[in-house]
Amino acid sequence: MNDAHIHLLVNHLPIIFPIIAIIARICAFFMDSDALKRFAMIILILSGIFAFASMQSGERAEEMLETTVFFTESHIEAHEEAAETFAIFSYVIAVMAAISLWADFTKKSFAMILTEITLGLCIVSLYFAQKTGSTGGEIRHEEIRPGFVVPEGEHHEHQE
Repeated sequence: MNDAHIHLLVNHLPIIFPIIAIIARICAFFMDSDALKRFAMIILILSGIFAFASMQSGERAEEMLETTVFFTESHIEAHEEAAETFAIFSYVIAVMAAISLWADFTKKSFAMILTEITLGLCIVSLYFAQKTGSTGGEIRHEEIRPGFVVPEGEHHEHQE
């Protein structure tokens, strides 16, 4: 398994985990479940860890792509910039989630507000997650690039 494989394995987790955490937090609210609330914070901590792994493997995967026909500087640069912004959000959210989890376990008065602020930032981070995922996909999938036009003569009709 090479660095590109590793990047492809881990890069989806920092995007998916915040969604799972938000769903868990909503369920925790309606079910009045401390366990689900804590689960959401643990998932956000894991998201930050996988964001770090994604950034590290992405740098090495970029070096591998530079020698292939798939290499386009503009697409990789756009993805890298989006990923850096999203990673910073992920790291901050992971630290806040860890503090929130500690505050919850030690019954600190600010635990609930910190949890809600963390989840609020998590919701905002989904914008950057989408940008990161889309620009990453555009590196190898020209069909999802803005302005893509199917080449003449390659229209395939769906047969029933």
